[in-house]
Amino acid sequence: MTYIVTDACIRCKYTDCVEVCPVDCFYEGENMLVIKPEECIDCGVCQPECPVEAILPDTEDDADGKWLKLNTEYAEVWPNITIKKDPPADADDYAKVKDKLQSLFSPNPPSDA
Repeated sequence: MTYIVTDACIRCKYTDCVEVCPVDCFYEGENMLVIKPEECIDCGVCQPECPVEAILPDTEDDADGKWLKLNTEYAEVWPNITIKKDPPADADDYAKVKDKLQSLFSPNPPSDA
């Protein structure tokens, strides 16, 4: 098992999870974070830190494993993030929005990378 970041992180990008991760397995995109499954040690300390409950065990991934695939793919191209940053100013506006992948996801790295 590994942990993965899901839809709820898109446009929220709270980084509370990053500062508690003992192995620095988070990677930052323009508007969300992902976990590199090969680096995750399945400790679970990040999960309760996420205010929008975007982090789940991969055993709770949807039937086709789309979130595991997305985390794996983008962890290879986005930069590693190891320190907490301020969330986007409009993060709270997107916290309760559902099904953000198709309409709001950005495959780009962060603009400050």
